[in-house]
Amino acid sequence: MQTTFPIHLTERAIARIKQILARQGKQDAYLRVGVRAGGCSGFEHVMLPVDAPRPNDLIAEFDGVRVVIDPKSAQILEGATIDYTGQLIGGGFHFEIPKAKRQCGCGTSFTV
Repeated sequence: MQTTFPIHLTERAIARIKQILARQGKQDAYLRVGVRAGGCSGFEHVMLPVDAPRPNDLIAEFDGVRVVIDPKSAQILEGATIDYTGQLIGGGFHFEIPKAKRQCGCGTSFTV
């Protein structure tokens, strides 16, 4: 496990991730957090359950949620916080990305 991890998950995000993984029957899965080219601003963040980390992944555990991130995504998301809000409008997972120069109104796309 890493002593310093590039991203942080809030308690609300951790609780919601646990609920989702349990509902999918994937309590033992890792949560992959990453960035891929796309979206309306150039990059979009992604989160998905995976069975195992890749050899170069950074790994951390947040209150029982095992998170993996690839080195390239780690550079872009360094210092990011993932939160969750259950609000009816604009609810869901929210990424606060310090390196983002601009974020799209869709909430998943950004420019660095």
